[in-house]
Amino acid sequence: MLRTRQLLINFDAGRPVVSLKAPLDLINFQSIIRPRWPVECEVISDAIHHIEWDPSEPEPFYQPTGLEKASMPAGEEKGKVVYCVDHTTKYPHFTCSRIGGSRGPIRNATFIGEADSTLQFESRFESGNLLKAVQVGLYEYELTLRPDMYTAKHTQWFYFRVRNMKAGANYCFTIVNLMKSSSLYSVGMRPLLYSERAAKETSVGWRRTGSNIRYFRSCNQVDEPAVKSSDTVTLHSLTWTVQFPYDSDTCYLAHCYPYTYSHLQRYLRGVASNPAITSYCMLRVLCHSLAGNAVYVLTVTSRGSSVVEDKTKRAVVVTARVHPGETNGSWMMEGFLEFLLGESDDARLLRDTFVFKVVPMLNPDGVIVGNYRCSLAGRDLNRNYKTRLRDSFPTVWHTRNMVERLVNETDVVLYCDFHGHNRKNNVFMYGCNSPGDNALKLQERVFPLMMSKNANNKFSFKSCKFRVQKSKEGTGRITMWRLGVKNSYTMEASFGGSTLGRFGALPACRFTSQCLLHQALSLQMTGDRKGSHFTTRDLKSIGFYFCDTLLDYCDPDPTKIKYCLAELNVLMRKQVREKLGIDVGSGVTVSDVETSSPMSLKMIPTKCLLSALTTDKFGMQRRLGDRNTSGVFEHYSLEDSPTIKTKLNDKEQEKDSAGLTESKSHTSLFVPVLRSRPPRAALLCKDKGCVNVLLPVLKPSVLDKMVHPRSVTLNQLQGNHGRRHQSGREHRAMTAPQAPSGRRASQPALL
Repeated sequence: MLRTRQLLINFDAGRPVVSLKAPLDLINFQSIIRPRWPVECEVISDAIHHIEWDPSEPEPFYQPTGLEKASMPAGEEKGKVVYCVDHTTKYPHFTCSRIGGSRGPIRNATFIGEADSTLQFESRFESGNLLKAVQVGLYEYELTLRPDMYTAKHTQWFYFRVRNMKAGANYCFTIVNLMKSSSLYSVGMRPLLYSERAAKETSVGWRRTGSNIRYFRSCNQVDEPAVKSSDTVTLHSLTWTVQFPYDSDTCYLAHCYPYTYSHLQRYLRGVASNPAITSYCMLRVLCHSLAGNAVYVLTVTSRGSSVVEDKTKRAVVVTARVHPGETNGSWMMEGFLEFLLGESDDARLLRDTFVFKVVPMLNPDGVIVGNYRCSLAGRDLNRNYKTRLRDSFPTVWHTRNMVERLVNETDVVLYCDFHGHNRKNNVFMYGCNSPGDNALKLQERVFPLMMSKNANNKFSFKSCKFRVQKSKEGTGRITMWRLGVKNSYTMEASFGGSTLGRFGALPACRFTSQCLLHQALSLQMTGDRKGSHFTTRDLKSIGFYFCDTLLDYCDPDPTKIKYCLAELNVLMRKQVREKLGIDVGSGVTVSDVETSSPMSLKMIPTKCLLSALTTDKFGMQRRLGDRNTSGVFEHYSLEDSPTIKTKLNDKEQEKDSAGLTESKSHTSLFVPVLRSRPPRAALLCKDKGCVNVLLPVLKPSVLDKMVHPRSVTLNQLQGNHGRRHQSGREHRAMTAPQAPSGRRASQPALL
C-alpha cells in the first residue's frame, strides 16, 4: 500500500474529495530569481531601477511645425561607430541559457576615449535592445535597433542608456531601421526620457520629451532571409531632438514605460508576502519558458464555505505581455491586480463571485532580451495558440490547456489578453463574431460598450472590431473563443494617448452646489484628455475600469445590458440606413457589420443585407419611422454622451420598474452615485473618481444561485438574507438615498 502525506481529504460535499497538497516551493517567494539569458548575450551587472512618477498635468502630443528634417541615413562610411554589440549574429537559433548570460568578462562596446565628449551608450540590460550607434555630427547620432533575437525583423521597441551628455545641447537621434510603414510618432507621440539625477533630486521619473519629431520612409531596403531573395523590406526612420537636463547625467530613452521581468517578480513577491492577500490569492508556476524562466499564474477567489460553492463559481481568465515590447499591457495588468487584490467592497464581490486565473507575463524570455514581438523560438506566440508543440511554445500551450480545463469544469465568463497598439490612439478591444445566433453577435459587443461608458475619456468603442480572420486563427482571442468562451477579447492600449474629449455632464444632485462630493466629482469628470499621452497611472486605471465593467456586465439586474443591446441595435440600424438610404427593421444583426466601421457595410451585397433585417430580437418597432410601437429610439452619437429616448408602454413599465424614463440617457446608468462616504475610486486611483458603482445588492447564497436564474432583478435578490454589499452600481431611475437620522435632508453629505 502506497503511503503519502501529499493528499488532502475534504468531506464538505458529503463524500470524501481527494486532492493534492500545493507544492511549497511554488508558493513561497523567498528572493528575486535572476533571469536566465541565452548564453550568447552579454549582460552588464548594473542594477537598473526606475521610480514610479506621474506628471501633475497631462502631457500633450507634439505639434508638428512642418520644418522637421527627414535626412537619409549617413551610415558608418560618413560617421564614427561609438557603440556596437554583435552577439546576435553568433547563433541562428536558441541553444541554451544561463543566469547572467555569457560566461567570462563583459567586452567594452563603447569606442570612445575617456576625455571624449561623445555620448556613451549602453543597452546590455533587461529589455534593452540597442545594437549600434554611429556619430554623424557633433550632437547627431544614428541608432540601429537589434531585431528580435533569431529573426531579422520586428524593430519598434527601443530602450537604452546614455551618459556623458552636456546640459542644454540639442542632441539629435535617428533610429534608421524601423519596419512599420506608419507610426503614432507621425501624429504627435513623443519618446520617453528618464534622468537618474532628476529622480534623485526632484523625484521626477519618466516624462515625454523631444522636438522636431518625424517618422519617415528611408531609402534603405534589406533582404528578408526568411523569404525569397527577391523580396525586400522597406525601412523607416524616426528622428527627434532632445535636451538633457543635467551635465554628465545617466539618462534612459524608451519607446514606452519599461516593465521588466524583475519588476514583475518584485511585485509578485510583495503579493506573496502579504498574509491577507494570500488568503484568497494563490501564486503558482504555470510552466517554464524556453530559457527556463518561470511563467507565473495567480488564482484569485475567496474561499467558500464548501467545495460545492467553490465549484459553482464562474471563471475569468486575464493574460498579458505575450508581445514583450508592449509594456503598456503590463501596466494595465498591474492596475487590474491592484484592484482585484484590494480590500474594497467591489473587489470582495468580484472574488466572491468569480475564480480569476491571471497570467501576468506570457513571454518572459522576450521581455528579458528586449524583443518587440517574438519569443526565443523566433515566432510570434500570439499566432501559435493552436500549436501542439509544447516544448517549442510552452507558455501558450499551457495557457490554452488551462483554459480548456476550465471550460470543461465551469462557465468561463470572459477571456481578455492585454496588449499595446502602435498605430491607433485610445484604448479599444478586438472581439469575435459568433456565427448563426444573431442576438449573440450584439451580446459580444456589450462589454466593450460598457468599457467605453466607464472610461469614456480613454476607451473608444468606435475603434473596436469584431472580426474572425483566417490570418488570426492562432491568436489567443480566437482560440479561446473556439474553445467555448463567448466573451473573448484582446484589449489594446495605445502607445500614444487619448484623442477623446470631455466627460458628459454630471447629473443633477439634490444637494446642488452644497454637496462637496458632487463638486469633487465634477472636477474629475470634466477633465479633457484629448491630445495627451497616457501615463502609467492612466494605464493602471484601465485595469480598474476593467473590473468595474465586469461588475456592470454581471449585475443580476439586466437593465444595463438590455439598454446597451438597444444602443447597439440602433447603431447598426443607423449604419444600414446610411448605406441604403431607407429605414429598416429593428432586428439588425449582420455578422459582417462592424459597429466600429460604417465602411464595412459597403462590402455586404444589398440583397444579403436586406435579408438579414427581418427579425425582431428585442421586441421593438419594425420600422424606424413607426411611432406606434413599444419603443422609440432616436439617433445618437457615441462620441458625445449618447442619448436614446425611450417611450415604454404601461405593460413594459410594470415589467421593468427600474427602466429608463422618457428622454433619459443610457449613460446615466453608469454615472457615480452620490453617497455620504468617499467613493471607492478615491481609495484606488486619483483618475478613477468618475467610475460608476453598482446598485447595492445582497450576495446570494449558493442555493439561491442554483434556484434563481442569473437574470433575477435586484429587488428579488434583496429579499434574501445575506451579506449586504455596500458599494455597487445604481442607475438614475433610483431615488436618492435618504438622509441618516439626526441630519436634515437638506444638509450636504460629508466626504
